[in-house]
Amino acid sequence: MVLLDSELGSQKIKKQAKDVLDIESEAILNLKESINGQFVEIVKEILNCPGRVIMTGMGKSGLIAKKLAATLASTGTPSFFLHPAEAIHGDLGMVTNDDIVITLSNSGETNEVLNIVPAIKRIGAKIISMTGGLDSTLAKNSDYILNTGVKEEACPLDLAPTASTTATLALGDALAISLLKVRDFKPEDFALYHPGGSLGKKLLLKVDDVLHVREQNPVVNLETNLKETLFTMTSTGMGSVNIVGDDGKLAGIITDGDIRRHLEESPDLLNKNAGDIMTVNPKTIFKEKLAAEALKLMQDNEIKDLPVINENDEPLGLINFQDLLKAGVL
Repeated sequence: MVLLDSELGSQKIKKQAKDVLDIESEAILNLKESINGQFVEIVKEILNCPGRVIMTGMGKSGLIAKKLAATLASTGTPSFFLHPAEAIHGDLGMVTNDDIVITLSNSGETNEVLNIVPAIKRIGAKIISMTGGLDSTLAKNSDYILNTGVKEEACPLDLAPTASTTATLALGDALAISLLKVRDFKPEDFALYHPGGSLGKKLLLKVDDVLHVREQNPVVNLETNLKETLFTMTSTGMGSVNIVGDDGKLAGIITDGDIRRHLEESPDLLNKNAGDIMTVNPKTIFKEKLAAEALKLMQDNEIKDLPVINENDEPLGLINFQDLLKAGVL
């Protein structure tokens, strides 16, 4: 058990932690030199790849490869991780000549990775190596090289991969996001691959789904007196009501805010009809639209209630922030 003076020990811990961050941040910044013509060519190769991007690596590099495969896959580049030790026992059958294999090895001399290189070449897949060993066996047998070399590891014993794995992860992320940008990958695309997450719910949920939260469609005619209009509004708990003409099409909307404003101006308010105080040409949305679009429309126009209409301009219901909250959009 190591015992340290409390103050002295605390200072040493803080200094060591800050030294690690300094070393690793410098390693990441130095990667800018790797964003060169070859990096651009690699992006183009992956964009034109008819197959998948297969990530492989051993040990700590393997863990980074797994993460990068997941990042690529979720941002529009089909990708998976191939364990090099399993690959030489049959999993190389996952690789085709349409694929690109990205191999991770800091030294470029990792035996398990080198063992599968000849087979990958016979299959016909291109090899991109992410390595700090630019003169290594792996680099010499690769079609492209991404230099992930670092000046030093953050580990004071120079044993545990630290700065090198951080650099590889950062450069891999730069590759994935560059591909995302070039593909014009949108939030809706991201949500498609994350339907179970909160983002997927936000971006894939339809307005029609939000309507079912309440199952209410408060509607009155232009000629309906305000007393009955208020009763319809309060009985549904919506705080607003759609106003229609004799043709059944949406003519306007009345909200509780409208009622309060007109009360100050008109003492005889209850003698008026819905058409007298309604807001004409309100913002509307179709039920087939994404709930996220409804949210943006409401935020941009600073409104709390939004009529939902069909293609004939007939109101199907109303949604508000409470409904969006219950549906999980907010």
